[in-house]
Amino acid sequence: MKRFVNYACRIIFSRTLIIFLMIILQALVLVFSFTWLENYLHFIWEGMTVLGGFLIIYIINRDEPVEFKMTWIIPICLFPVLGALIYVFMISNAGGIGLRVKTGIRIRETQELLYTGSETKEVISQCLPVFQGFARYMDRTAGYPAYHNSAAVYYPTGQDKFEDLIAELKRAERFIFLEYFIVERGIMWDAVLEILKEKVKEGVEVRVMYDGMCSIVLLPYRYPEELKRYGIRAKMFAPIMPFLSTNQNNRDHRKIVVIDGKVAFTGGINLADEYINRKTVYGHWKDVAVKVTGDAVRSFTIMFLQMWNVSEKGEEDYERYLQDIRFDAPLYHDGFVIPYGETPTMKREVAKTVYESMINGAARYVHIMTPYFIVDREFLDSMRYAAERGVEVAMILPGIPDKKVVYYIARTFYPELLEAGIRVYEYVPGFVHAKVFVADDESATVGTVNLDYRSFYHHFECGAYFYENQVVARIEEDFQSTLQKCREVTKEYYRRIPLWQKMVGRIFRLFAPLM
Repeated sequence: MKRFVNYACRIIFSRTLIIFLMIILQALVLVFSFTWLENYLHFIWEGMTVLGGFLIIYIINRDEPVEFKMTWIIPICLFPVLGALIYVFMISNAGGIGLRVKTGIRIRETQELLYTGSETKEVISQCLPVFQGFARYMDRTAGYPAYHNSAAVYYPTGQDKFEDLIAELKRAERFIFLEYFIVERGIMWDAVLEILKEKVKEGVEVRVMYDGMCSIVLLPYRYPEELKRYGIRAKMFAPIMPFLSTNQNNRDHRKIVVIDGKVAFTGGINLADEYINRKTVYGHWKDVAVKVTGDAVRSFTIMFLQMWNVSEKGEEDYERYLQDIRFDAPLYHDGFVIPYGETPTMKREVAKTVYESMINGAARYVHIMTPYFIVDREFLDSMRYAAERGVEVAMILPGIPDKKVVYYIARTFYPELLEAGIRVYEYVPGFVHAKVFVADDESATVGTVNLDYRSFYHHFECGAYFYENQVVARIEEDFQSTLQKCREVTKEYYRRIPLWQKMVGRIFRLFAPLM
């Protein structure tokens, strides 16, 4: 009984419960305020009804997916005042103005530091036109250049990445940058932290940044202060502030490690024990990562510093981390590497464009691994068109979901995918958290970007695109190996899915753009 009381007290007085209650309070304040306006100020109600009509016209003409438009048009039609006011509150994104301005400043500060070298341009000019156009877009429009003096290593499991990460951290001499969506104390993080403590004593500069969502259940709110006592520069990105704010959706979902400007890691693997299968949560956790060495590390260095300085005042000495980089072995030409980032405060949708370009440019096959599948009609049409023109489009999804509602939504797409000839598989041993595209034995991308609205439109994301690089073959080998542990989804399989799950998926699919 005493243990139960202590446990109950911890929950009642925990920061998690307080944040949850404040979020509920925020929602209630909004609803009751708007309802009061509707019930007691009739002239405002009439005005808001007119405003709702103008808002519908405005929404229809916005340059955004149809699914986003319908998600707002229906509530405005059903609840003119409440729907209109909530839309104005959300779309104004007052809480995100500062984030957008600061992000823009940091990107402009560093845009001249990211460029495609003249030698690389010459090599690109000898490639197929489809890659020339893609590289041009990534450099000139997205701001992420191609590099050809770079190599990569692919890790088909979190355990593989963890072992090499530890080895590379121990070799650090100048600086270590870590940026993760999730950091959770346990075997993985504790091992990394011990090395970071030792490296600080050796004079290595260490910076650690993780997303503010960790403060809800995974780490103490003031955990950065604890890290600073070890000499580690640490911070949360966008700490959770559950007041009348609209920027809580913009999370830092990136996973980046940069060591001495010579080595970088990215992929789906966070610093928590389930990612290396030392803790079982949803069966076997299938995740992947890549290590990049060579000139391409430059882009990961800049991406980290951009995000770090969004919440900093003053200027960063970016050049300091780009100069005097001496590689252990001579650089060599192993195809091309294009590290890239997704920034929700900017209008361009880089990650989505990378995926769509691979689908549209494929001639033989496109193979995909993703934990979630909630896409707009445009993206779905690209996949269906590829399959209908004879390209083998195959996708691996989880067999055991981590978020059931999201899982049910993904399954509502099965009939449309199967009808187009797209082959869908579910990973029987557990949860697939990998974010992988590979096409035609020529190109591949590994990163943090899920096939959902959050990654495409709301989160800060990153990845690495490879073209004619040896790592592409390793990625395709892993896809084929993973396929052996999957069950194929057929029309008969879909018919056996419980009706209530299909109904839940269909209902929540309407609100998918906001999830």
